[in-house]
Amino acid sequence: MLFDFETLSPQECYKLMTATIVPRPIAWVVTQDAQGRCNAAPFSFFNAFANEPPIVVIGVGGRSDGSEKDTATNIRTSGEFVVNLVSAANGEAMNITAIDFPPGVDELAEAGLSTIPSTKVKPPRIAESPVAFECTRFTTLELGHDRALVIGRVLAMHIRDDAVRNAEKCYVDTPALDLLGRMHGAGGYIHTRDSFQIPRIDVKDWVRKT
Repeated sequence: MLFDFETLSPQECYKLMTATIVPRPIAWVVTQDAQGRCNAAPFSFFNAFANEPPIVVIGVGGRSDGSEKDTATNIRTSGEFVVNLVSAANGEAMNITAIDFPPGVDELAEAGLSTIPSTKVKPPRIAESPVAFECTRFTTLELGHDRALVIGRVLAMHIRDDAVRNAEKCYVDTPALDLLGRMHGAGGYIHTRDSFQIPRIDVKDWVRKT
């Protein structure tokens, strides 16, 4: 079945993409406004894109009325943000922060979450999150009047102590993080514990099956 995106509405494109590009990691982004008030919101148009420099990218859409979301406004103003990852233990709290609260509402307080001061940026990290990336805005690619790709440079990373196998070698017990991935539909998620290995093949070992 062919779907010609040039003939489809943005909502139809969204439905097709989110139904097939799965699972997607979730960026639980904490920012601060000019008055120092915190905002938290999850975004599943997110991933890592480079390691030198260390870069993450977040797709930030607008509100239903077409206005800019607090996350985009705050990053544009301060240039700083923290990306927290979502574990199964804080999935419900993350969902509360996804509510379209009016500007100025502290989503972290609404969800009963606590914070820990960051080391390199002003916005705090979410204490309940097992992983957090302290970021500064590298650049922003404007996609329209209310949509943008926020490209962030990672300055520091925090990982829950029990999930670090060997700090010197940067070995992480990824399954222990029990992270959630975004799936299809309005409320579809998946656990990331059910993994398996497909070893990479060295070219010298490759023999094509005939």
